[in-house]
Amino acid sequence: MKLIIKELEKVFEKYPFGSQKELGGQAKVIAKYFNPMGAATWFITEAEKMENGDYELYGYCNLGDDEMAEFGYVFLSQLQEIKLPLGLTIERDLYLPKNCNLIEAIKSTGMKVPEFLLEDEEEEI
Repeated sequence: MKLIIKELEKVFEKYPFGSQKELGGQAKVIAKYFNPMGAATWFITEAEKMENGDYELYGYCNLGDDEMAEFGYVFLSQLQEIKLPLGLTIERDLYLPKNCNLIEAIKSTGMKVPEFLLEDEEEEI
């Protein structure tokens, strides 16, 4: 599966680093990548194309432990290089709703939403 397509490249251009910094759990998830054989999931909220053509991605990453999940950076090439058993690779969620925010995306996977994201949401109400 292609992890990046032209349509997604255009979306990435609209969300450079820092563009959703103040939104917390309301940040729009622009791509979701996941391990089809395990629990690793990357919710991408910002991205920038590098001079070498690779993409540096920023978002919330959960590698299967809700308590250790965190925001951080990953290169698209790193995700593409992951080789799984049976010839599988990391996949892009083709069914992610277009205007899904981070809290909604995390809840849809059954993962625990971090308290600090929920606190941000409660303050806005």
